[in-house]
Amino acid sequence: MPTWWSLARRQSWKNPTFPFSPLKCLLVGPLSVLYFSSSSYFPQIEEDEEEPPVAEEIFRGAPTMGPYKQGDSTFFSLVQTYADSGDFVLLNQVFTRMKRENRVFTEKLFILVIKAHGRAGSYESAIKVFDTMRDRYNCPPTIRSFNSVLNVLVQSCNFHGALAFYHRVLRIGGLAPNSLTFNLIIKSLCKLGSIDQAVEMFRKMNSKGCPPDLFSYSTLIDGLCKEDRIEEAIALLDEMQVEGCFPSVVTFNSLIHGVVCKRGDMGRASKLLDNMLLKGCTPNQVTYNILIHGLCVKGMLDKAVTLLSKMVSEKCVPNAVTYGSLINGCVKQGRCGDAIKFLSDMAGQGCLPNAHIYSILISGFFKKGDCQAALRLWREMVERGCEPNTVSYTSLVDGLCRVGEVKEAKKFFEEMVNKGSVPNVVTYSSLMKGLFESGKFSEVAILWKEMIESGCTPNAITYSVLIRGFCWDGKLKEAWAAWKHMLDSGCKPDVVAYTTLINGLCDAGQVDEGLKLLDDMVCRECWPDVVTFNIILGGLCRGGELSRAVGLLKRMIDSGCDPDTITCNVFLQCLMEKGLYDGAEQFMEELVSHMIERGRVNGASAVLEVMLQKWLLPNSCTWEKVIRCLCKHKKIQKTIYKSFVELFG
Repeated sequence: MPTWWSLARRQSWKNPTFPFSPLKCLLVGPLSVLYFSSSSYFPQIEEDEEEPPVAEEIFRGAPTMGPYKQGDSTFFSLVQTYADSGDFVLLNQVFTRMKRENRVFTEKLFILVIKAHGRAGSYESAIKVFDTMRDRYNCPPTIRSFNSVLNVLVQSCNFHGALAFYHRVLRIGGLAPNSLTFNLIIKSLCKLGSIDQAVEMFRKMNSKGCPPDLFSYSTLIDGLCKEDRIEEAIALLDEMQVEGCFPSVVTFNSLIHGVVCKRGDMGRASKLLDNMLLKGCTPNQVTYNILIHGLCVKGMLDKAVTLLSKMVSEKCVPNAVTYGSLINGCVKQGRCGDAIKFLSDMAGQGCLPNAHIYSILISGFFKKGDCQAALRLWREMVERGCEPNTVSYTSLVDGLCRVGEVKEAKKFFEEMVNKGSVPNVVTYSSLMKGLFESGKFSEVAILWKEMIESGCTPNAITYSVLIRGFCWDGKLKEAWAAWKHMLDSGCKPDVVAYTTLINGLCDAGQVDEGLKLLDDMVCRECWPDVVTFNIILGGLCRGGELSRAVGLLKRMIDSGCDPDTITCNVFLQCLMEKGLYDGAEQFMEELVSHMIERGRVNGASAVLEVMLQKWLLPNSCTWEKVIRCLCKHKKIQKTIYKSFVELFG
């Protein structure tokens, strides 16, 4: 009897169009011949008259296996192979022959094809396969194939499609959702931000005979945390444990991430970590990365370093995310030397720094004013084979513009474009700012045109740079034109954009126009900060309009914005110029009292500090008001008791 290899080879020689050649055939079991095609065409399964890629000799010798007819197991092997390789042309041919020969179509075959369409990114084809199962192939779908399609849609992030498919099929009836169905729908709702609907679906599970499992709880907890509904998430954690479903490290990571990133509450994160350890959950790399990131954001670098040591001692290997958080934390505190040490430690651990980490360091050294160190890091990045990206080039362009090296910044900008890295709105804004500061106003117009033509949409920062540049050049008309262009384009101005134009107006002596813009700012619910108020207060005081300035100061305090050192100096200078030395001291004391009456102790303390710096000594009544607010009775008693224990045991 000839071997399967010789049969396939003989058939391929007889018929050149036969897809099995000796180089493309493999034996899998005693029955199946597998063909791996590189075809990228993914048609739907349709009937046609093409000769199927199956040799007759194979089926004549096939035994019966279980419920299958003679040769059905071979068809299953072929479907499995073609599905795994994503060859939908041959799948189509196999299904056509099976239908012509009245072969058995089992649900397992369709699940293989549905999953294959999912891997190919063709979720629409997966739905069509499901819809044709009953009518075309006499194979009624069950919840298994239904869940397979749902999973394909969820994995492809087509959450709206998953919900639409779920509702459409369940309306027809005949299928009862199981725990997996509910879990996939809860995940889709959470990803779409429909948390209330996800909670409602979660609460339906018990009534449908599908008690929530670990995945159900973890998915909903993660969704609640992402929407900053931390209290509900923690309550769900407690409920989960009462119901006998023990949380995993993934569950705790979602909670810790929510507490750290949404609230910045490291105290509660620490308690969750303790709870996690009590439940026997070992923190993993993700857990440590979240906590280290939170500590670095809070400026608690020493604690972050201690946690890194613990992470290593627990045999949990730090990765680029871990070191990126630590390096970013060091840079923000101006500790660039420590950041370089972490870069060295990172390389020692065999963890190669990426372009993002180098970008953080380069930006940090430029902000520190160390241009040479920043450029040295850039060369090191390139020499190590770390390809610069848009973020890296933007950090370099911005840094060079900061130190006045606009010519070099332009060179790197051109290199960036030539190498295929697309400049973003930050890149353009940084270079425009540098060109304005170096007085190259004509080049700004050229760059602006390039930006628009490249399809990069300017944002509020870009317009702020443009407005500020025109104001520097004394071109208020052009600044107003840029402002109007921003509003017409639908870009909502932020506090920086408003403050920039107000500053230009006040410098030009148009304080009333600045006040109108302040009112417009409030109407648009863009709240002015102390810098905005200080600019207008300075303009009023320079114009000798002290009473209007005092009125604006009261409005500033009533809006929840505390005066700072600059605010105080603006009024003191105005009063001194008018020769009102006694009035200056009285004004400051009244300002302190005004702040105390509104419970703004920190603001009152800042004003008091300015008074002492200017040798304006507060009277005893003012001192008493501030000290009474600062010194809480219980805190004083606690401090005294602690000192007593330390001194006398």
